[in-house]
Amino acid sequence: MKKEAYWIWYPGDWEVWLHQHVSVKREMRQVMFPPYWRMDYHYISVQFIYEYELDEPEEVFFKADGDFSVYIDDLDNGRFNDERITLPAGKHILRVSVYNNERVPSIYAKGKTIFTNDEWKVSCYDNQWKKPGSWKEVFHSPETIPSRYQLETKLEQPIEIEKRGNGYFVDFGKETFGFLQLIGIKGQSEIAVYYGESKEEAEDFEHCILVDHEKLDSSLGESYTFPQSRAFRYVSIVPKEKDFHIGDVSMLYEYLPVSYRGKFRSSNEQLNQIWDTSVYTFHLNTREFIFDGIKRDRWVWSGDSYQSFLMNYYSFFDQDVVKRTLIALRGKDPVHAHINTILDYSLYWFISMYDYYVHTADKEFIESQYDNMVSLMKFCLDRRNEKGMMEGIEADWVFVDWADIDNKGEVSTIQILLYKSLDSLGKLAKIIGKEKESEYYLELAEELQLRIKEYFWVEDKGGFVHRRLDGQLDEKVTKYPNMFALLYDTLDDADRLKVKKQVLLNDDVQKITTPYMRFFELAALCEVNEQEKVLDEILDYWGGMLDLGATSFWEAYDPKQKDAEHYEMYGIPYGKSLCHAWGASPIYLLGKYFLGVKPLSPGYETFIVEPQLGGLEWMEGTMPVADGEVEVYMDKQQIRVKATKSGGILRSYNGDVSYEKEIPADGTELLIDIEG
Repeated sequence: MKKEAYWIWYPGDWEVWLHQHVSVKREMRQVMFPPYWRMDYHYISVQFIYEYELDEPEEVFFKADGDFSVYIDDLDNGRFNDERITLPAGKHILRVSVYNNERVPSIYAKGKTIFTNDEWKVSCYDNQWKKPGSWKEVFHSPETIPSRYQLETKLEQPIEIEKRGNGYFVDFGKETFGFLQLIGIKGQSEIAVYYGESKEEAEDFEHCILVDHEKLDSSLGESYTFPQSRAFRYVSIVPKEKDFHIGDVSMLYEYLPVSYRGKFRSSNEQLNQIWDTSVYTFHLNTREFIFDGIKRDRWVWSGDSYQSFLMNYYSFFDQDVVKRTLIALRGKDPVHAHINTILDYSLYWFISMYDYYVHTADKEFIESQYDNMVSLMKFCLDRRNEKGMMEGIEADWVFVDWADIDNKGEVSTIQILLYKSLDSLGKLAKIIGKEKESEYYLELAEELQLRIKEYFWVEDKGGFVHRRLDGQLDEKVTKYPNMFALLYDTLDDADRLKVKKQVLLNDDVQKITTPYMRFFELAALCEVNEQEKVLDEILDYWGGMLDLGATSFWEAYDPKQKDAEHYEMYGIPYGKSLCHAWGASPIYLLGKYFLGVKPLSPGYETFIVEPQLGGLEWMEGTMPVADGEVEVYMDKQQIRVKATKSGGILRSYNGDVSYEKEIPADGTELLIDIEG
């Protein structure tokens, strides 16, 4: 196989550096708004090593991002930093030191037989040598320096430009993200730009979140592109001088190139629009990393990402953005606080790691992150109480949800997430050959699972209560622990039925109102075969946003609100994000629970398709199954399935009886007559 050179760096450092840079781009009216948590930094001085054997001398081209020096066989008094260096024949150890305080120290080397690739090792001078980080599909030439990475852009035009007095009001037709452009400038003037996800926001000069102020002069250029990317649909452009004119307005839409591998259509046209809007919402937030929202916060949150990763597996199946986000979330050792300062968010990270392996079978990435998993788990376990339960201590934020719940003491939801985290880490440890450590974590998980049932399950309530405080059980039942228990398959059939009837379908139990937790609630309902109810909920909730003119899905939606009330949040008139990744959850629900595509073994080596109409007349779609695809069609008479990957099983139902058939791997259609 032909060797190819690509840039390499200390593992995780480019992702940490990039995360730092994008995380400080959030603004409130041109004032920076950095994250609430520690921002880690790359190692500024690293050393690369490569052992080679040559029959004859070889000239190698070197390029580094930073100051660098090359030396051979530990003869560090004979160093070179030439662009082209002739390496001596024979068996030698090649070392390259790179220093860069501002950007990630990285190198690119290319000769006839010697190339920078994953056969090299790198150290931060801690006497530990690691496999280097890379993104070989992107950074594979001397010109593609990692620190110069940018998303792609393309020109887009507004659907309407309205002249308003001395200025202009521009509508781009839908929520978007990018750089505003002014074309055909004439004159000189100070200019103010007010951005809005809604028309009301762009017209409210005093309270809109994003603004720009510039001094423009047509003698210096008749077009101007604003330097900061913004989230908006509408824009008010207000020149100070009356004789200043703008000929046209456009934008450079900024985006991460992805493949739209997941597809869905059905007999319900509104549901089809919900799917399309969900995918568009999710793509807007799938960027250098997976953001929570493109206007606010433009940050990477672990709880949000946990859901987004699952949506990704049913839409783009982009492994790279998942890996970048997981690395950025974890950051570096030592661990002094929970991820995003939130206790539950540390636990979601472990579960996300396991989900990633289940969907991709990427053992190499798990191995690269294992030490980070162990140190974060140690931090979590050291914060348990004498009962082996996790509570919020010191500066910990026990979140669970934006809801009227008291999270002091031992919260049952947190313990279930800790159980799943231990179980996930135990299974991953076994996969990479850490047998003793696997046994340790799995034993802790099993013990905790029994303790959760003993402490929090109340038989006559048919589920888990919310918490214990000072040894006293709170009688309040919430949906949170019960839906996670269903999702993580910790209940037997009898208890699953109790939770379904007495908790999830019980109108007296506190309702969940955020899209964040509705993701889990609706998934849990699907786990107990309530797809018809879930379909009604999707059409009502997400359809309600579409009825109000939404072109992307929001951070939250309350149908009781009116007009501009919909945009207020956190005490800020336009504080609500109108393009929020967790608002795209129909992607996951429709892909996994309606089309019914699920991995049975890592990387979809084996997978199942068990479609359920859930009240639809018909539906069809395509879902990624790792490097293959499966096409599904179902109506009330038949199911048709085609796949480009082996290992698939179609499961269909006739009443309470299920039938299974192997799906051909050559694209041949498998047809099942349901009525027959």
